[in-house]
Amino acid sequence: MRRWTAAAAVVVLATGCGGGDGEEAAAAPGYYLSLGDSLTVGVQPDENGHPRQTSEGYTDVLYRTLYDSDSTLRHERMGCGGEDTTTFVEGGLPDCDKRYEQGSQLEEAEAFLAGHEGQVDLVTLTIGGNNFTSCVEGVRDPGGGADLPEDVGINEECVADGLERVETEVPVIAERLRAAAGPDTQIVGMTYYNPFLALLLLDGEPAGSAGATAGPDAEATGGDELAERAVDTLTRLNESLTASYSAAGIDVADVGAAFESTNAEVPADSDTGMPVNLQNICDHTWMCDTDRGPDIHTNKAGAKEIAEVFAEQVR
Repeated sequence: MRRWTAAAAVVVLATGCGGGDGEEAAAAPGYYLSLGDSLTVGVQPDENGHPRQTSEGYTDVLYRTLYDSDSTLRHERMGCGGEDTTTFVEGGLPDCDKRYEQGSQLEEAEAFLAGHEGQVDLVTLTIGGNNFTSCVEGVRDPGGGADLPEDVGINEECVADGLERVETEVPVIAERLRAAAGPDTQIVGMTYYNPFLALLLLDGEPAGSAGATAGPDAEATGGDELAERAVDTLTRLNESLTASYSAAGIDVADVGAAFESTNAEVPADSDTGMPVNLQNICDHTWMCDTDRGPDIHTNKAGAKEIAEVFAEQVR
């Protein structure tokens, strides 16, 4: 954590080398800039199952960790729920556009970086998942899920469009952020977990949740094929994100790997009979919650898990 140590040194030097009037010079704050979608701003369902922005997103958890090492650090929280790669670049979401004087989140980020040159220690980015959230059809809004496997399907045209936009727009995002931030600011981008593994539990209430009845036999529901298709799409998404970030000199927080998104093994000591990847989704998101979900967002445990993945990358 190179910059946090440097910031602490500035405080010591400023205190020891104050002006002749006896006043201590104040160290200029450093900034952590968080960019992206609803995960960036801690969206979670409230008691009625309606999504609400909270202060418990992974960026908030990460910031508190960084602040413990550098109390001069400031968090510029610039994400917005609903952003996909296209709106991130161009704008177009009414609830998001009103936040950005420059017209889009990317342009707002570029302006902030230009106005705080040399002060931004870290930028985190979570974008791309919303290219696909509307591609799963038949899963109702928060407050209930599909009752039967035949109610749910994957819109393949939507998937193809989502992947094409990731492949063409994320490189633009990555290159523009790197150019605006300069070579010395660390940028960390994120791969995604797969909330739609919960499709494996389509014909019953998710195992491990309140009122749950489904367990090892859930694989017979017909959700297997849909879940496998979701895994394939997620794999392609994460491979594309990783390639684009790496090409622009952006580090990668591999959340997909941390959630073991492709691990379909059932542990011998499992209490639920669920494979590892599905169990992680049930433990770390609201997809398997029968009171507030299904909801794709992380709960507090999931936000903490993602923050830890990012923290491992911070220099």
